[in-house]
Amino acid sequence: MGTFFSNGTIWCGFQIYATSVRIENGLIAEIDGTALKDDEVVDLAGGFLAPAFMDGHAHPLFAGREAQGPQVNGLQTVAEMVAEVKRFADQNPNAEWIIGGAYEAAVIERGDFLSIWLDDVVSDRPVVLQAVDHHTIWVNSKALEIAGITSATKDPDGGTIARNNDGSPRGTLREPLAIDLIMRHAPDRTIAQDVAAIKWASEKYLQSGVTAATDAWVEPGMAEAYIEAERIGALAIDMSLFLLAQPDSWRDRIEYFTSIRSEIEALGPTSKLNAKTVKIIGDGALSSGTAALLQPYLDDPTSSGLLIWNNSELLEAAATFDRLGFQLHMHAIGDAAVRQALDTIEYVKKVNDNWDRRPVIVHAQLIDIKDLARFKALDVIVNYQPLWTYLDPMNKELIAPRIGEARNNLQYQVASMVKSGARISYGSDWPVTSYLPLTALGVPTHRQTPDGKSEPWSPDESISVEESLSFYTAGVAYQLFTEDRCGEIKVGNKADLMHLSENPLTINPLDIASIKVVKTYKSGEPY
Repeated sequence: MGTFFSNGTIWCGFQIYATSVRIENGLIAEIDGTALKDDEVVDLAGGFLAPAFMDGHAHPLFAGREAQGPQVNGLQTVAEMVAEVKRFADQNPNAEWIIGGAYEAAVIERGDFLSIWLDDVVSDRPVVLQAVDHHTIWVNSKALEIAGITSATKDPDGGTIARNNDGSPRGTLREPLAIDLIMRHAPDRTIAQDVAAIKWASEKYLQSGVTAATDAWVEPGMAEAYIEAERIGALAIDMSLFLLAQPDSWRDRIEYFTSIRSEIEALGPTSKLNAKTVKIIGDGALSSGTAALLQPYLDDPTSSGLLIWNNSELLEAAATFDRLGFQLHMHAIGDAAVRQALDTIEYVKKVNDNWDRRPVIVHAQLIDIKDLARFKALDVIVNYQPLWTYLDPMNKELIAPRIGEARNNLQYQVASMVKSGARISYGSDWPVTSYLPLTALGVPTHRQTPDGKSEPWSPDESISVEESLSFYTAGVAYQLFTEDRCGEIKVGNKADLMHLSENPLTINPLDIASIKVVKTYKSGEPY
């Protein structure tokens, strides 16, 4: 018995359509055929059937963890955030630490939040809140005290501690090595807590039409939670884990990375997990002034941001992981970090044997014109966040004053990248921004807020909705080495499908965010 779909628009892939699709045993069995006697017939009722969305860069475990803490995301004043922390603290008196996110840093000039604001509601235990960029935390004085951070504490290489005029810490820390000064003291999470977070996140994905995603920041303990979630059936979608390599620990983690990869491979061909990728963070964020630029920041001409890795260490690490058969997934936001990432990939290709490595540079917000063609030349996939291609409050309030209007308007050169012939995939970066693909899908076309209540931003970099849909499906499938079974509707592929209420390719792009997911099918099973 199979399932037969007809009476709607069936989009199989870029500029490829069908009149009907039949699935059986979790696979696409026939296209443009007829229903068999015992088939379940699904009347699309004029709706839209397509390959399911795939998320090529996200942090679903972090999203699940944040859902277990104070819900400060979307709040627009410090008073509202502090009140939410108080509510959570009062309801969870036995929580040793209060950890949550993700707060909007743009509500305060320069994004430097003060510990004393949190002290007013919680002073007896540490409070740690992640900012929406996930490169910044805001903490109370108790957290600083436990971590031993004072005016005498030096900034770690590749990280910063915001300070008052007397050198004392303000309560804001930026980049992983600075954040770790606090978080190394936090109690370990339990496997059960993280399994619950994974289950919650994967169910959210299925509700939104996503059947495959990535976790782009996996540290020791997190992979183990994913393995347990897969073992007990709590992981509902395919998940690719990106193992985090950092300058101070990458050598010590080589054996761990290879053992985790082997352990996940041993789960067998039906497992929804893989761990074939190493994540490298090259710089910070423009909003915090830590993205690495070729020219200085306007608000601080002494700074061009932070390169988290020095060149020699990065080249050695990247070549080592590539030689071990790991795909490189490199975070680069500023144009200097993008150039460093491209230089690194070029070096790796020269010193190591040729193989199907598919390196990725994620975000690529600012790219120097001299580097644009190098993505195609070096076979680098660029992973963009489509929801970031409009002028949001963070760009207006935090980034533009730091880098100037000219550079600000050069962000997200999506159309230029398409014209260059480079491969593109999409990711949400959830929980930094929304996991909902339909909220983001039309934005690279109209370059406005999803509801159209802003002026178009750099409209010359607009692309078609169909191009975006292909980047959210086939583009991610290629990035994840699954293009032989995912990302398109073709015979033999997995029946990972989404039924939408309307055709996003024909309606006004500003109306795409209001389209409903009627049903998601994972390996032919409806959710």
